[in-house]
Amino acid sequence: MKTSAKFIVLHPPIHKHGGGSGGALVVALSHRTWLLVFMLFFAFTFGFTFITTRDAARTSRHNGSATATEATLPRPVFDALLHYASINDTASGRMSSAELKSIAAVLRRCAAPCNFLVFGITHETLLWNSLNYNGRTVFVDESSYLVSKLEEKHPRIEAYDVQFTTKVSELYPLMAHYKLQVKNECRPVQNLLFSDCKLAINDLPNHMYDVPWDIILIDGPRGYFAAAPGRMTALFTAGEDRSSFSPPVDKTHVFVHEIDREVEKLCSDEFLCRDNLVETNENLGHFVVSKMTAARGFEFCPPPIRLSHRN
Repeated sequence: MKTSAKFIVLHPPIHKHGGGSGGALVVALSHRTWLLVFMLFFAFTFGFTFITTRDAARTSRHNGSATATEATLPRPVFDALLHYASINDTASGRMSSAELKSIAAVLRRCAAPCNFLVFGITHETLLWNSLNYNGRTVFVDESSYLVSKLEEKHPRIEAYDVQFTTKVSELYPLMAHYKLQVKNECRPVQNLLFSDCKLAINDLPNHMYDVPWDIILIDGPRGYFAAAPGRMTALFTAGEDRSSFSPPVDKTHVFVHEIDREVEKLCSDEFLCRDNLVETNENLGHFVVSKMTAARGFEFCPPPIRLSHRN
């Protein structure tokens, strides 16, 4: 037998304090107050979310554009650094203003990131590291003390010390050794990391031999007295850079400071080739050397072209 549905109706208690109409008014005002609070909270939350999202989008766009513009050093900063580094350029061991500008011009044209290898820690070290903004600049020096002091003061700079075993006074015996070994240990196309040639630098960190260097500056080691290490090995290594470093670049700019000295002049002609000399600015030689392959044979420089005379 089906029973009919029962409905339970709950009535809110009515407290008659000063009349029933007054209590209903209080309840209505209470509901409206809560509704107003809820609407204000919703509006505040929506507005806060909108503003935060908009600012985040602006920040993201700004950072993106900043990353794009910061790929190279701003021109005014570049010029200012070069200007102040050129002051008092007559001091011993410093490059002249003309020599600095010659290297800086190539750095400015180099597409970032530019790989810049510098032999020697000098007065210009911080300048080179700054001008090659967002690129990789590596310094190689004979003095472990100078390298450690540089890393202590500027921990972000990459520098390594190399034990040079050569001497300026040994120039001609070393060149004779090179001539004898040009088809073996001193051949122009090889991996320096495994070379036993007396002119090879093979004690750098292994990863250094995998960097395609765009620019090489030879301003060290010392070479102004007979017992100094001389720059024969640095120049030989710069010549080998065209083949031994992997992957090689099509062209490498090689700057040789104090090229008027005997060691620098003779070794530059032998390993960088006189035909590759594009500019001489005071005591700075600028070579542009092309990629070298095994097809070259056992010569760093191609033989001179001999014109045949017909009778």
